[in-house]
Amino acid sequence: MELSPLIITFQTSAVATVITFFAGIFLAYFVCKLKRGKDLADAIIMLPMVLPPTVVGFFLLLLLGKRSAIGKFLLQFDISFVFTWKAAVIAAVVVSLPLMYRTTRGAFEQLDRNIIYAAKTLGVSNWKIFWHILIPNTRSGILAGLVLSFTRAMGEFGATIMFAGNVPGVTQTMSTAIYAAVQANDYDLAFQWAILLSLFSLVFIFAMNSVVRRRA
Repeated sequence: MELSPLIITFQTSAVATVITFFAGIFLAYFVCKLKRGKDLADAIIMLPMVLPPTVVGFFLLLLLGKRSAIGKFLLQFDISFVFTWKAAVIAAVVVSLPLMYRTTRGAFEQLDRNIIYAAKTLGVSNWKIFWHILIPNTRSGILAGLVLSFTRAMGEFGATIMFAGNVPGVTQTMSTAIYAAVQANDYDLAFQWAILLSLFSLVFIFAMNSVVRRRA
């Protein structure tokens, strides 16, 4: 068994999760602070979660493909995303971000607001409230979002194969390796990758539940 899909999957998921972690927390905090347009902002951020992954991949092609305005501009600097490892990361970020955002926002909204009001009464700045009150008191929810977004990125298929392709040793993840194996009628290899992917996802979710339960 060639291990490059395993390595690429973990590299892609790790980088995507780091980006998703910070972007999800920022977006959750930003939407919670909105006075108007909260529902619209929430709908836009959550859209990749309800759309078919192939549609997400198609939109990424339209936005960042070589024929798009952004793609043509980047080509002037010899930068291209389509069918590259960077495209796999972008696809994983887009499809996993709604999970991190929604879980974190839920944790923010469940926090007792009296704690924040008390801090403001004492003259604590918003920056300190965010880092010393909001984040520590919602870390279980943030951790849950982190694990869910990582496992979602690890299992991403539709947007990846549309935007990044299935290039062995470059963009072929475990999910796309399963697809390629089935296309080649190699069901034994497909079964091995499917079991491996399922086991990794199970381990991460079990670990998340254990940590959250201990913290609770």
